[in-house]
Amino acid sequence: MYYTNKQLEIMEFLQQFRSHRQLSPTLDEMAENFGVSRVTIHEHVKELVKKGAIQSVPYKARSIEILDPQYQETRRSIEAQTAGGERWSVEVLGRIAAGEPIEAVEVPERMDLADLLPMGREHYALRVRGTSMIDEGIHDGDMVLVERRKVAENGELVVAVLEDQGIEGATLKKYFREKVDGHDRIRLQPANPALEPIIVDQVEIRGVVVGVVRRYPRWPD
Repeated sequence: MYYTNKQLEIMEFLQQFRSHRQLSPTLDEMAENFGVSRVTIHEHVKELVKKGAIQSVPYKARSIEILDPQYQETRRSIEAQTAGGERWSVEVLGRIAAGEPIEAVEVPERMDLADLLPMGREHYALRVRGTSMIDEGIHDGDMVLVERRKVAENGELVVAVLEDQGIEGATLKKYFREKVDGHDRIRLQPANPALEPIIVDQVEIRGVVVGVVRRYPRWPD
């Protein structure tokens, strides 16, 4: 069974909470532990229920139970692969100014490129078309690296698919779930002052951006 890191953390919290207190946590207690909203935790719980990892009785407090006791083996397996697998790294020589010049000092260090795409998670890449995220440093023609997920936290950069809302296709925007005048809504915020946000009731999330790749043209030898 494939779990995201956040899902594994939630299941571990559930197990520890039940072990210490002999009952399940409420959604509010889970939200407080992870520092997110109740709505966000509810979305994570729904995804885990769909996977058959946990069960939750509707409208009954403290009814969440873990159905998949093998999740810890999944986590240990991922950690072992990450620790023992072949790593791909590059040398980090130091810092360079993008504003006023600074003293060029080499500070030996290595950057592990495997950290961009951790093992145990599913990723894909998309080529960007347009300038709606230009203020986030994402340019037309860049490649974005996306972790395949169906749930996002407020402020994360997501691949969102809009259907049956008068808008077609997928879009790359910052995700915000908010309540306005007592109604829940989703705001997909561009990072370009020339563009307006997209406001919808529902959206299908296909992933969260974890990195950007840009290739610069090479001059012929």
